[in-house]
Amino acid sequence: MNAPAAIRLHINDDVVIARNQLISGTLIAQESVTVQGLIPAGHKMATRNIAEGEAVRRYGQIIGFASRPIMAGQHVHVHNLSIGDFNRDYAYGKESVDTVPATEAAFFQGIVRGDGRVATRNYIGILTSVNCSATVARAIADHFRRDIHPEALAAYPNVDGVVALTHGVGCAIDPQGEGLAVLQRTLGGYACHANFASVLIIGLGCETNQISDLLATQGLKENVRLHTFTIQDTGGTVKTIQHGIDRIQEMLPAANAVQRQTVSASHLVVGLQCGGSDGYSGISANPVLGAAVDLLVRQGGTAILSETPEIYGAEHLLTRRAVTPAVGEKLVQRIRWWEDHCKRNGASMDNNPSSGNKAGGLTTVLEKSLGGIAKGGSTNLVEVYEYAQPVRAQGLVFMDTPGYDPISATGQVAGGANLICFTTGRGSAYGCAPTPSLKLATNTALWQRQADDMDINCGDVLDGSATIAELGQRFFQMMLETASGRQSRSELHGYGQNEFVPWQLSVIT
Repeated sequence: MNAPAAIRLHINDDVVIARNQLISGTLIAQESVTVQGLIPAGHKMATRNIAEGEAVRRYGQIIGFASRPIMAGQHVHVHNLSIGDFNRDYAYGKESVDTVPATEAAFFQGIVRGDGRVATRNYIGILTSVNCSATVARAIADHFRRDIHPEALAAYPNVDGVVALTHGVGCAIDPQGEGLAVLQRTLGGYACHANFASVLIIGLGCETNQISDLLATQGLKENVRLHTFTIQDTGGTVKTIQHGIDRIQEMLPAANAVQRQTVSASHLVVGLQCGGSDGYSGISANPVLGAAVDLLVRQGGTAILSETPEIYGAEHLLTRRAVTPAVGEKLVQRIRWWEDHCKRNGASMDNNPSSGNKAGGLTTVLEKSLGGIAKGGSTNLVEVYEYAQPVRAQGLVFMDTPGYDPISATGQVAGGANLICFTTGRGSAYGCAPTPSLKLATNTALWQRQADDMDINCGDVLDGSATIAELGQRFFQMMLETASGRQSRSELHGYGQNEFVPWQLSVIT
């Protein structure tokens, strides 16, 4: 049976989505509508006449308002659809339900640390307090690169690598401000991340972000797996590089002395990301990931939904699933913070979608958000966290982050994510050391064009060759295999060090 030419997502929708490019004069039989003009693949076609100013629905929800009259069969996009204000019924907790535990337990081969936390990878990390120490950190890590110096880690097969995670801030910043607090919280989360066997923190010496203050604010102390030093105290660049190499050589035997063992899937903490989204994201890859998240939550695991500007306009669907009204209200408070943040900086919440998103068929942030929250599946929202806060709850949680993927995922990993799952329709290239990242392609054309970067093709949903539930189950198994040590495509390509991007909030002076 041939798949229909256009996809209807909800009985109350005013648009359908073109499965492939639609040519003027084509009859969309199931809608009894004839195409007027050209409708690109992944884009929207009106199924009825829509008056100027009238709300337009997709997913059964408002995605915008007609900025001019739209005729049935016409292309609906940025030329005739715009964002507008409308009331959302938050109905806190009205749709929360009890999560039914899985009848059969799932497991993966994890690395159990001494404090009981479970790792999916086993790296040695080099963090920097300030941009000024980034060069020496990279030089130390480069000494241990397997592609350049294969002999450096030859005796340590259980060590996944030595990575330097550097950034561009740490000085000329308010020492009492929110920006430094967020940076320190982020660095603290990485310093004690389960996927690091041990960590070096390197500073210049005179920066605002003093290492001693960083440790104190995060409740950290130097120990056998956490060493700190500065370029100024060590005696300059050359001596600091050699000192760092020597410290890592001392760390390697203990880091290598690990063995994977069978652990419950409840130890997985998965960061959910979407980047380079298109008109198919909310139809295929995001629902597939959501189905896998539901399976994970039923196993007692945790999933972190984020990107606050990209749930804007859809937050009322999450507040309804909040386990308590207080949790729902915390989410709305973060939305209000973003509205105020944008207003103060002369920005708009609808500066999203990106040009690539729009080329792929997305028109407003409302539409993007409605598709984006599908990554979170259907279980209760159990907690809301600020950026890079430690995630303690089990189940579906939300972390307040920007929509920019590297910043968002950096916060999730700082919060404890030991796996990242990233959907894309345009073809994002991304990785996230020390946490493995899996990529879900929304459509078969992307899969065929960029299979080198993708881990699973969710275009099978669009093609009608697999259901969301079937692919969700398949992807859940892939999550377990990756957590057990199987390398993702981004790991094979060496992504991960450049994608460490802490959220910069403070004024730089």
